[in-house]
Amino acid sequence: MKYLLQYTYRYCVGIVAFVALSQTVCAQTESDAIMIPKNYICVAGMYAHNNWDHYWEGTLKRENLNLGDISSNIYNVGVVYGLSNRINISAFTPYITTKASAGTLRGQRGFQDINLAFKWMAVREQIGRGLLSFHAIASGSIPVGNYQGDYLPFALGSRSKSIAVRGLVNYQIGRFFVAGAGQYIRRDNMTIDRDAYYTTEMHYTNQVALPNATNFLVSAGFRSLLLNVEAIATKYTTLGGFDITRNNMPFPSNRMNATAIGGLVKYMPQTIRGLEFTAGSNYVVAGRNVGQNFQIMGGIDYVFSVKKEKK
Repeated sequence: MKYLLQYTYRYCVGIVAFVALSQTVCAQTESDAIMIPKNYICVAGMYAHNNWDHYWEGTLKRENLNLGDISSNIYNVGVVYGLSNRINISAFTPYITTKASAGTLRGQRGFQDINLAFKWMAVREQIGRGLLSFHAIASGSIPVGNYQGDYLPFALGSRSKSIAVRGLVNYQIGRFFVAGAGQYIRRDNMTIDRDAYYTTEMHYTNQVALPNATNFLVSAGFRSLLLNVEAIATKYTTLGGFDITRNNMPFPSNRMNATAIGGLVKYMPQTIRGLEFTAGSNYVVAGRNVGQNFQIMGGIDYVFSVKKEKK
């Protein structure tokens, strides 16, 4: 049980550590194959800073001197609870600030969405020399802040409800592991503060149909009782949408694709049982209608039992 609990600490900050694509917190969530045991709670806090000065207008990479550097700060808190050794539930919500270094446009600040997830370890089998596991994850988000979704690139999020399903496969031999995940995201319409807008044609409504999306992830690294080091690559793709028109502002139903690479380091000191520190960064290497974002982040989490253990 001691070693099992030490490995579970690897999971918690993973629920809130993510690349903020277009100022939206979504990927990297539920991407860890470690589960919180039954009757245990993990509480986590994370800070992330994002910055970009170049972006893709369709496929054209450019900069806008009227905006300068676009930056955001994300303060995220979350909790994970083990309903059983194979089922976890989690909830988190971020507070976000955005701003530009030039121009007259002002950024936003406030709470974004509440994000809920249900994670089930459906398979855990010894295959060859290693251990194979498969996890099924259902998640959803509901806007809680009174932010403007139709204010890109300063919007805190899309201000729409969403649901997603994800499959995660993890294979570990000794200290080394490799994992892959695929996710489908269905997004609801959003309401904007105008009665008409133009995309590739005129729309006389305040409802905007947002394209659904997919998100794929691969990771590999080293995992021990004290240290976890992993490299991560993600690819986020909207299933539809249109390109930003020349010298125009982004629109919520734009096509938004991004490929990012990065890494995480997690360390659990032995002096305080259940405590873990996380640091990481990632960088968007290719995209369409998104900023070439660079993110650095750090987090802390604590795992404890809510039920007194029998001696």
